[in-house]
Amino acid sequence: MQHIAFIGLGNMGAPMARNLLRAQYSVSVFDLSAAAVAALSGAGARAAATAADAVKQADIVITMLPGNEHVRALYLDSGGVLDAAPARALLIDCSTIAADVAREVAGAAAARGFAMLDAPVSGGTAGAAAGTLTFIVGGDADALERARALLGAMGKTIFHAGGAGAGQVAKICNNMLLGVLMAGTAEALNLGVANGLDPKVLSDIMSKSSGRNWALELYNPWPGVMEGAPASRAYSGGFGSALMLKDLGLARQAAAGVQAPTPLGSLAHELYRQHQQDGYGQQDFSSIVKLFQARIRAASQPE
Repeated sequence: MQHIAFIGLGNMGAPMARNLLRAQYSVSVFDLSAAAVAALSGAGARAAATAADAVKQADIVITMLPGNEHVRALYLDSGGVLDAAPARALLIDCSTIAADVAREVAGAAAARGFAMLDAPVSGGTAGAAAGTLTFIVGGDADALERARALLGAMGKTIFHAGGAGAGQVAKICNNMLLGVLMAGTAEALNLGVANGLDPKVLSDIMSKSSGRNWALELYNPWPGVMEGAPASRAYSGGFGSALMLKDLGLARQAAAGVQAPTPLGSLAHELYRQHQQDGYGQQDFSSIVKLFQARIRAASQPE
Protein backbone atom coordinates (compact mmCIF):
# COMPACT_ATOMS: atom_id res chain seq x y z
CA MET A 1 0.00 0.00 0.00
CA GLN A 2 1.32 3.43 -0.91
CA HIS A 3 1.93 5.76 2.01
CA ILE A 4 0.85 9.36 1.45
CA ALA A 5 2.00 12.45 3.35
CA PHE A 6 -0.55 15.27 3.20
CA ILE A 7 0.54 18.70 4.42
CA GLY A 8 -1.96 21.56 4.61
CA LEU A 9 -5.36 20.73 6.05
CA GLY A 10 -7.39 23.85 5.35
CA ASN A 11 -10.79 24.14 3.68
CA MET A 12 -9.50 22.28 0.62
CA GLY A 13 -6.76 20.06 2.01
CA ALA A 14 -8.77 18.44 4.79
CA PRO A 15 -11.55 17.00 2.59
CA MET A 16 -8.99 15.92 0.00
CA ALA A 17 -7.10 13.98 2.65
CA ARG A 18 -10.35 12.44 3.87
CA ASN A 19 -11.04 11.13 0.39
CA LEU A 20 -7.64 9.44 0.35
CA LEU A 21 -8.52 7.74 3.63
CA ARG A 22 -11.84 6.61 2.15
CA ALA A 23 -9.90 5.14 -0.76
CA GLN A 24 -7.91 3.08 1.77
CA TYR A 25 -4.60 4.90 1.40
CA SER A 26 -2.27 5.07 4.36
CA VAL A 27 -2.02 8.79 5.14
CA SER A 28 0.18 10.87 7.45
CA VAL A 29 -0.96 14.46 7.98
CA PHE A 30 0.53 17.69 9.22
CA ASP A 31 -0.79 21.23 9.60
CA LEU A 32 0.06 24.17 11.82
CA SER A 33 -3.47 23.80 13.23
CA ALA A 34 -3.45 21.07 15.87
CA ALA A 35 -7.24 20.87 15.64
CA ALA A 36 -7.07 20.13 11.91
CA VAL A 37 -4.53 17.37 12.50
CA ALA A 38 -6.63 15.92 15.31
CA ALA A 39 -9.73 15.84 13.12
CA LEU A 40 -7.94 13.83 10.42
CA SER A 41 -6.31 11.61 13.01
CA GLY A 42 -9.79 10.78 14.27
CA ALA A 43 -10.70 9.77 10.72
CA GLY A 44 -7.80 7.31 10.51
CA ALA A 45 -4.75 9.34 9.47
CA ARG A 46 -1.45 9.23 11.32
CA ALA A 47 -0.82 12.56 13.05
CA ALA A 48 2.70 13.87 12.42
CA ALA A 49 4.42 16.24 14.82
CA THR A 50 6.25 18.06 12.03
CA ALA A 51 6.22 18.24 8.25
CA ALA A 52 9.51 16.32 8.19
CA ASP A 53 7.97 13.59 10.30
CA ALA A 54 4.99 13.37 7.95
CA VAL A 55 7.10 12.81 4.83
CA LYS A 56 9.89 10.59 6.15
CA GLN A 57 8.28 7.34 4.94
CA ALA A 58 6.10 8.73 2.14
CA ASP A 59 5.81 7.31 -1.33
CA ILE A 60 3.92 10.44 -2.39
CA VAL A 61 3.91 13.87 -0.75
CA ILE A 62 0.92 16.18 -1.35
CA THR A 63 0.93 19.80 -0.24
CA MET A 64 -1.95 22.30 -0.23
CA LEU A 65 -0.66 25.61 1.09
CA PRO A 66 -1.75 29.28 1.04
CA GLY A 67 0.93 30.94 -1.08
CA ASN A 68 4.37 31.26 -2.63
CA GLU A 69 6.31 31.79 0.55
CA HIS A 70 4.76 28.78 2.28
CA VAL A 71 5.60 26.45 -0.61
CA ARG A 72 9.17 27.76 -0.87
CA ALA A 73 9.75 27.38 2.85
CA LEU A 74 8.26 23.91 3.13
CA TYR A 75 10.23 22.45 0.25
CA LEU A 76 13.45 24.48 0.18
CA ASP A 77 14.30 25.38 3.78
CA SER A 78 16.79 23.28 5.71
CA GLY A 79 14.96 20.27 7.15
CA GLY A 80 12.10 20.70 4.70
CA VAL A 81 10.54 18.21 2.33
CA LEU A 82 13.57 17.93 0.03
CA ASP A 83 15.74 17.06 3.01
CA ALA A 84 13.30 14.73 4.77
CA ALA A 85 11.46 12.78 2.05
CA PRO A 86 12.77 9.43 0.74
CA ALA A 87 14.46 9.63 -2.64
CA ARG A 88 11.68 7.51 -4.19
CA ALA A 89 8.94 9.97 -3.22
CA LEU A 90 6.82 11.73 -5.83
CA LEU A 91 6.10 15.34 -4.85
CA ILE A 92 2.76 16.96 -5.76
CA ASP A 93 1.99 20.56 -4.88
CA CYS A 94 -1.72 21.37 -5.18
CA SER A 95 -1.36 24.97 -3.96
CA THR A 96 -2.17 27.86 -6.29
CA ILE A 97 1.07 29.82 -6.61
CA ALA A 98 3.08 31.76 -9.17
CA ALA A 99 4.29 29.65 -12.08
CA ASP A 100 7.87 30.83 -11.65
CA VAL A 101 7.84 29.68 -8.03
CA ALA A 102 6.47 26.30 -9.10
CA ARG A 103 9.31 26.02 -11.63
CA GLU A 104 11.88 27.09 -9.03
CA VAL A 105 10.77 24.44 -6.54
CA ALA A 106 10.44 21.76 -9.22
CA GLY A 107 13.95 22.57 -10.43
CA ALA A 108 15.35 22.25 -6.92
CA ALA A 109 13.49 18.96 -6.50
CA ALA A 110 14.84 17.62 -9.80
CA ALA A 111 18.37 18.56 -8.77
CA ARG A 112 17.89 16.33 -5.70
CA GLY A 113 16.51 13.47 -7.81
CA PHE A 114 12.79 13.97 -7.09
CA ALA A 115 9.96 13.98 -9.62
CA MET A 116 7.53 16.83 -8.91
CA LEU A 117 4.17 17.97 -10.25
CA ASP A 118 2.34 21.25 -9.81
CA ALA A 119 -1.31 20.24 -9.64
CA PRO A 120 -3.59 23.10 -8.59
CA VAL A 121 -7.28 22.25 -8.43
CA SER A 122 -10.62 23.64 -9.54
CA GLY A 123 -13.98 22.77 -8.04
CA GLY A 124 -13.98 24.51 -4.66
CA THR A 125 -14.72 23.08 -1.25
CA ALA A 126 -17.80 21.25 -2.51
CA GLY A 127 -15.71 19.48 -5.13
CA ALA A 128 -13.03 18.69 -2.56
CA ALA A 129 -15.61 17.10 -0.26
CA ALA A 130 -17.34 15.17 -3.05
CA GLY A 131 -14.10 13.99 -4.66
CA THR A 132 -14.97 15.67 -7.95
CA LEU A 133 -12.10 18.14 -8.25
CA THR A 134 -10.38 18.98 -11.51
CA PHE A 135 -6.58 18.68 -11.33
CA ILE A 136 -4.61 20.95 -13.67
CA VAL A 137 -1.17 19.39 -13.82
CA GLY A 138 2.23 20.64 -14.86
CA GLY A 139 5.28 18.41 -15.00
CA ASP A 140 6.58 15.22 -16.58
CA ALA A 141 4.03 12.89 -18.18
CA ASP A 142 5.57 9.80 -16.55
CA ALA A 143 5.29 11.42 -13.11
CA LEU A 144 1.63 12.18 -13.82
CA GLU A 145 1.01 8.52 -14.64
CA ARG A 146 2.46 7.60 -11.23
CA ALA A 147 0.01 10.02 -9.63
CA ARG A 148 -3.08 9.36 -11.74
CA ALA A 149 -4.79 6.78 -9.49
CA LEU A 150 -4.15 8.90 -6.40
CA LEU A 151 -5.50 12.05 -8.02
CA GLY A 152 -8.50 10.03 -9.17
CA ALA A 153 -9.36 9.32 -5.54
CA MET A 154 -9.77 13.08 -4.99
CA GLY A 155 -11.11 14.25 -8.35
CA LYS A 156 -12.87 13.20 -11.51
CA THR A 157 -10.97 15.18 -14.18
CA ILE A 158 -7.20 15.40 -14.75
CA PHE A 159 -5.63 17.69 -17.34
CA HIS A 160 -1.95 17.64 -18.29
CA ALA A 161 -1.27 21.29 -19.13
CA GLY A 162 2.42 20.87 -20.00
CA GLY A 163 5.79 21.07 -18.27
CA ALA A 164 6.65 22.38 -14.81
CA GLY A 165 4.60 25.47 -13.97
CA ALA A 166 2.05 24.91 -16.73
CA GLY A 167 -0.60 23.78 -14.25
CA GLN A 168 -0.24 27.07 -12.40
CA VAL A 169 -0.49 29.15 -15.58
CA ALA A 170 -3.70 27.36 -16.61
CA LYS A 171 -5.14 27.68 -13.11
CA ILE A 172 -4.58 31.43 -12.83
CA CYS A 173 -6.05 31.96 -16.30
CA ASN A 174 -9.14 30.05 -15.18
CA ASN A 175 -9.42 31.92 -11.88
CA MET A 176 -8.94 35.31 -13.52
CA LEU A 177 -11.88 34.51 -15.79
CA LEU A 178 -13.89 33.27 -12.78
CA GLY A 179 -13.26 36.53 -10.92
CA VAL A 180 -14.41 38.51 -13.95
CA LEU A 181 -17.52 36.34 -14.35
CA MET A 182 -18.47 36.59 -10.68
CA ALA A 183 -18.05 40.36 -10.58
CA GLY A 184 -20.05 40.74 -13.79
CA THR A 185 -22.81 38.43 -12.57
CA ALA A 186 -23.05 40.29 -9.26
CA GLU A 187 -23.16 43.62 -11.07
CA ALA A 188 -25.95 42.47 -13.40
CA LEU A 189 -28.07 41.02 -10.60
CA ASN A 190 -27.65 44.14 -8.51
CA LEU A 191 -28.74 46.30 -11.45
CA GLY A 192 -31.86 44.19 -11.96
CA VAL A 193 -32.82 44.15 -8.27
CA ALA A 194 -32.25 47.90 -7.99
CA ASN A 195 -34.75 48.26 -10.82
CA GLY A 196 -37.37 46.12 -9.08
CA LEU A 197 -36.71 42.62 -10.49
CA ASP A 198 -36.85 39.42 -8.45
CA PRO A 199 -33.26 38.08 -8.34
CA LYS A 200 -34.37 34.49 -8.84
CA VAL A 201 -36.52 35.36 -11.85
CA LEU A 202 -33.69 37.41 -13.34
CA SER A 203 -31.24 34.57 -12.69
CA ASP A 204 -33.55 32.11 -14.44
CA ILE A 205 -33.88 34.46 -17.43
CA MET A 206 -30.13 35.03 -17.78
CA SER A 207 -29.31 31.34 -17.29
CA LYS A 208 -31.42 30.58 -20.37
CA SER A 209 -30.05 33.52 -22.34
CA SER A 210 -26.72 34.69 -23.70
CA GLY A 211 -25.51 35.87 -20.29
CA ARG A 212 -25.43 32.34 -18.85
CA ASN A 213 -22.23 31.41 -17.03
CA TRP A 214 -20.91 29.16 -14.25
CA ALA A 215 -21.22 31.78 -11.50
CA LEU A 216 -24.84 32.48 -12.41
CA GLU A 217 -25.95 28.86 -12.82
CA LEU A 218 -23.97 26.97 -10.18
CA TYR A 219 -22.72 29.53 -7.64
CA ASN A 220 -25.26 32.33 -7.66
CA PRO A 221 -24.07 35.33 -5.61
CA TRP A 222 -27.51 36.61 -4.56
CA PRO A 223 -28.79 35.33 -1.17
CA GLY A 224 -31.74 32.95 -1.36
CA VAL A 225 -31.57 32.32 -5.10
CA MET A 226 -29.68 29.04 -4.95
CA GLU A 227 -29.97 26.66 -2.01
CA GLY A 228 -26.58 25.41 -0.88
CA ALA A 229 -24.58 28.22 -2.47
CA PRO A 230 -22.41 30.26 -0.07
CA ALA A 231 -24.66 33.28 -0.71
CA SER A 232 -27.50 31.39 0.98
CA ARG A 233 -25.44 30.64 4.07
CA ALA A 234 -24.16 34.15 4.79
CA TYR A 235 -21.20 33.65 2.42
CA SER A 236 -19.53 31.20 4.76
CA GLY A 237 -17.22 28.45 3.55
CA GLY A 238 -16.44 28.24 -0.14
CA PHE A 239 -13.55 30.17 -1.69
CA GLY A 240 -12.58 33.26 0.25
CA SER A 241 -12.52 36.71 -1.34
CA ALA A 242 -8.95 37.14 -0.06
CA LEU A 243 -7.94 34.03 -2.00
CA MET A 244 -9.60 35.33 -5.15
CA LEU A 245 -7.70 38.59 -4.68
CA LYS A 246 -4.48 36.58 -4.36
CA ASP A 247 -5.18 34.64 -7.56
CA LEU A 248 -6.09 37.80 -9.49
CA GLY A 249 -2.79 39.26 -8.28
CA LEU A 250 -0.96 36.20 -9.60
CA ALA A 251 -2.68 36.69 -12.94
CA ARG A 252 -1.54 40.32 -13.04
CA GLN A 253 2.04 39.25 -12.30
CA ALA A 254 1.94 36.61 -15.04
CA ALA A 255 0.49 39.14 -17.49
CA ALA A 256 3.17 41.70 -16.68
CA GLY A 257 5.89 39.11 -17.23
CA VAL A 258 4.86 38.57 -20.86
CA GLN A 259 3.22 41.97 -21.47
CA ALA A 260 -0.20 40.38 -22.08
CA PRO A 261 -3.09 42.87 -21.76
CA THR A 262 -5.63 41.87 -19.10
CA PRO A 263 -7.82 44.96 -18.55
CA LEU A 264 -10.83 43.01 -17.24
CA GLY A 265 -8.64 40.92 -14.95
CA SER A 266 -7.04 44.11 -13.62
CA LEU A 267 -10.47 45.65 -12.99
CA ALA A 268 -11.63 42.51 -11.16
CA HIS A 269 -8.46 42.69 -9.06
CA GLU A 270 -9.25 46.28 -8.10
CA LEU A 271 -12.86 45.39 -7.20
CA TYR A 272 -11.74 42.53 -4.95
CA ARG A 273 -9.08 44.78 -3.40
CA GLN A 274 -11.80 47.27 -2.47
CA HIS A 275 -14.00 44.43 -1.21
CA GLN A 276 -11.26 43.18 1.08
CA GLN A 277 -10.63 46.70 2.35
CA ASP A 278 -14.34 46.84 3.22
CA GLY A 279 -13.79 43.85 5.53
CA TYR A 280 -15.07 40.92 3.48
CA GLY A 281 -11.83 39.08 2.75
CA GLN A 282 -12.84 36.00 4.75
CA GLN A 283 -16.27 35.71 3.14
CA ASP A 284 -16.81 33.68 -0.02
CA PHE A 285 -15.78 35.45 -3.22
CA SER A 286 -19.42 35.61 -4.35
CA SER A 287 -19.91 38.21 -1.61
CA ILE A 288 -18.49 40.72 -4.12
CA VAL A 289 -22.17 41.50 -4.73
CA LYS A 290 -22.05 43.46 -1.44
CA LEU A 291 -19.68 45.91 -3.06
CA PHE A 292 -22.36 46.84 -5.58
CA GLN A 293 -25.18 46.75 -3.02
CA ALA A 294 -23.27 49.15 -0.79
CA ARG A 295 -22.75 51.60 -3.64
CA ILE A 296 -26.49 51.58 -4.38
CA ARG A 297 -27.29 52.26 -0.71
CA ALA A 298 -24.72 55.06 -0.53
CA ALA A 299 -26.13 56.70 -3.65
CA SER A 300 -29.66 56.60 -2.21
CA GLN A 301 -28.73 58.35 1.03
CA PRO A 302 -29.73 62.02 1.26
CA GLU A 303 -26.83 64.43 1.42
